[in-house]
Amino acid sequence: MAHFSVEGLSISFGGIRAVNDVSFDVAENTIFSIIGPNGSGKTTIFNMISGIYKPNSGRILLDGENLIGFYPDKIARKGIARTFQNIQLFGNASVMDNIMLGRHIHMKTGILSGAFMLGRWTRSAKEEIKHRETVEHIIDFLELQSVRDQFVSNLPYGKRKLVELARALALEPKVLLLDEPSAGMNTEEKDDLRIWIKDIQEDYQVTILLIEHDMNMVMGISDRILAINQGVKITEGTPSEVQKHPEVIAAYLGEDDIDAERKEYRDVV
Repeated sequence: MAHFSVEGLSISFGGIRAVNDVSFDVAENTIFSIIGPNGSGKTTIFNMISGIYKPNSGRILLDGENLIGFYPDKIARKGIARTFQNIQLFGNASVMDNIMLGRHIHMKTGILSGAFMLGRWTRSAKEEIKHRETVEHIIDFLELQSVRDQFVSNLPYGKRKLVELARALALEPKVLLLDEPSAGMNTEEKDDLRIWIKDIQEDYQVTILLIEHDMNMVMGISDRILAINQGVKITEGTPSEVQKHPEVIAAYLGEDDIDAERKEYRDVV
């Protein structure tokens, strides 16, 4: 488990302030969701946390250590893993091999480094077996056994999203960033994903940051929610608090639809 917080995070692109002085604190082993309209800065926040963008100001703290200025590979080694809106997998590699790539930060001898030497198991072979056992557990956990040896390019979109989640879990993260994990999934897959995210929180003791447009999922599994619009924090609180906030509703639908949206949120909750 890990304590994670963001303090005064800001970034501009071409003179446009994409994220403006955003702060939040995530308690250990909780699910913290960030919501807002398209273009509100949600993914930009994730990009700063994972080291893809360097903020103009602010701090990103994991167990008290400021991660600003670290490259993505070092941030991963510190214990932050991520999935993406657009799937980042190797299509011409198997599900197993894609997930094994998530073990690279824990490997001392390299990936797929060979098995025998003079009739004896080498250190690299023993290490690989250990990592494969970890991956097999994740495959069982996410019910990917039936596709474990298939090329990722042959899988339906929803399954590929699960493979990306599996690869992130293979890093054994303290903090897991999930960027639109249910995008492209059907209703049944979304229902399963909701259960898996809660199971990840409980079984893996992982702190989860979630970006998700499916409000049923957000309201159903989040411990706390941050709402932003145009890079600015609107409100933060429990699902019941956030779903009643007029500015949150207005940011999604506009002032004329506030009453209707309130009803819809009440129905969700």
